Amino acid sequence: MSQLLEQAQRMQEQLMAAQQDLAESEVTGTAGGGLVRATMTGGGELTDLQLDPSVVDPEDIDTLTDLIVAAVRDAHAEIQRQASEQLGSIGGGVEGLLGGGGGEGLFGGASSIPGAVTQGDESPESDPRRDNDA
Repeated sequence: MSQLLEQAQRMQEQLMAAQQDLAESEVTGTAGGGLVRATMTGGGELTDLQLDPSVVDPEDIDTLTDLIVAAVRDAHAEIQRQASEQLGSIGGGVEGLLGGGGGEGLFGGASSIPGAVTQGDESPESDPRRDNDA
């Protein structure tokens, strides 16, 4: 039993370290072939937005808006990918520790990262921040 508790504690420490690494990381999403670039932290904070002057057309604000949203979504998808990659191996270890499924929720997972969206939550209907007309 003490080995089980020690292993669980090590896995919890690994999870916390992975979550901290993710929160401190930065990713960049792009749209329009790189004409719009959005940089976010792993915690979901938008830290930079770069627009190529060629996409700034006062007569076509809708296209610019769509490109910005697409770049932010691209960055967010990269955060999700990194979270799944880093936390998935830890979650798999928890499942092995428990002898089956249901382990990821024991110590947390991608959904415990601020701003993270877990798989299946990606539809516009499930995210009130998304504009369904975009």
